[in-house]
Amino acid sequence: MMIALKNISVRFNTGTVDEVFALKNISLEIGGSEFVTVIGTNGSGKSTLLNVVAGNIMADEGQVLLNGRDMTRLPSFRRADVLSRVFQNPYMSTAPDMSIAENLLMAWLRGKTRYPRFSLNKKLMALFSDRLLELEMGLESRMHNAAGTLSGGQRQAVTLLMAVLQKPKILLLDEHTAALDPKTAAQVSKLTTRFIDAGQLTALMVTHSMKQALEMGSRIIMMHKGQIISDIPAKEKELLSVEDLLGKFDKIRKKEKLTPEMLANFVRQYV
Repeated sequence: MMIALKNISVRFNTGTVDEVFALKNISLEIGGSEFVTVIGTNGSGKSTLLNVVAGNIMADEGQVLLNGRDMTRLPSFRRADVLSRVFQNPYMSTAPDMSIAENLLMAWLRGKTRYPRFSLNKKLMALFSDRLLELEMGLESRMHNAAGTLSGGQRQAVTLLMAVLQKPKILLLDEHTAALDPKTAAQVSKLTTRFIDAGQLTALMVTHSMKQALEMGSRIIMMHKGQIISDIPAKEKELLSVEDLLGKFDKIRKKEKLTPEMLANFVRQYV
């Protein structure tokens, strides 16, 4: 298994009256080259799940295995040789005052314990130009422009390219199209699937959109109150609609006696 979580629990506000389980005894296995999408209600633990895999949050209990290695107690920078992550905010992962080419160079050097004396030589510039051409945004002719001059969508596309440049084993996507306009979001989603397929990457994507969860990836995980309530395999996923997923959440509403208004708010946010 490329990702194996065993009996993972994470508590917030431990030892206080506000103590709550962000994740509660979660076990999850994701195989090599598998693309899994994660949806769930507000506060269901989706981002916490990604943070545990990434090493930004340490589990209180359980074990994290990545590419067959126990990384339960390793911080995020110690996992950089195995995984990359793209965040929701397009401006988080690029240095605005550095050129596009310089940002790509930093990504090229990512995960190396000692930086060799690489410079933006002709060979690397040609490589970066070819990769930028894949974005279909005309950025291959703007490599010397500062990243800060790009639009949010362009920066997110560059960020995605930076994340896959060194072919990580695992790619984490944290609602990475949520802040983009619909047209740009569709373009970045298309690039995401292309890069994952081409690199045969294992991907875990949190999304706010059930439609996107159905269109991307091969498997859907539904979360609620820190637990996985449904693990939908590829064959079942192909037969589902957004209405079917909403029906599953409606069952939660009835079980927990949530008001229809609460469900309606969820629908507005996630469809």
